[in-house]
Amino acid sequence: MKVAIVIPFYNEGKRINSEHFNQIFSAFQYYDFLLVDDGSSDNTVAILEEFESRFSNVAILKLNKNVGKAEAIRSAVLSITDVDFISYLDADLATPFSELDRLIQFSAQNLNLKIVMGARIKLIGNGVKRSLKRHYFGRVFATIVSQFVLKVAVYDTQCGAKVIDYKIAKKLFEEPFVSRWLFDVELLKRLQKTHDLNDVVKEIPLEQWEEVGKSKIKFSEFLSFPFQLLKIYRKYD
Repeated sequence: MKVAIVIPFYNEGKRINSEHFNQIFSAFQYYDFLLVDDGSSDNTVAILEEFESRFSNVAILKLNKNVGKAEAIRSAVLSITDVDFISYLDADLATPFSELDRLIQFSAQNLNLKIVMGARIKLIGNGVKRSLKRHYFGRVFATIVSQFVLKVAVYDTQCGAKVIDYKIAKKLFEEPFVSRWLFDVELLKRLQKTHDLNDVVKEIPLEQWEEVGKSKIKFSEFLSFPFQLLKIYRKYD
């Protein structure tokens, strides 16, 4: 099983936990990591280059300008060849890599699925730690997406840990996204054009997830989310 894992970075120099990344790259040498620098203006590239020099399973994709998470991941996906699965993960490691590995293993055992997504659900006995503000915003957002956009029950489209079948990923990421931050919803809408999401998508509750620092999404962009959802709805329905 060949897996390519995409991790986008933008001005993360002060937040990159080098020790954790070194442990991940060393422990999971059977995965290929593609680190995308999204036009950073700090020392992010230097840190990524150090990872690349130390580990044979790490490569860097450097973008000349900041294009946003959606386009950064899309550029990476389009550059990847000859793998079974493409996965992506947020650079803050709010989702521990062991959790992403669990999603990958589940995907390998359920080849009928096209997308396996982590879901940040606070349950008794698990280690999901999320602020009330983000939790309630997430519930409102998920309800809107479920009821009006996808019209399929979904709990957490915005979780940063996903695993996608390689062939379907190539098709889903082929065209640019109309939304800068809500591209995960767009992915599902694109997949919905050819598949019943209930048959090919699975959400897996995470055992561990912890909010790390402040969101990079500006408040003005939060306010634009309803308009971005409307744009997605109009484009794909």
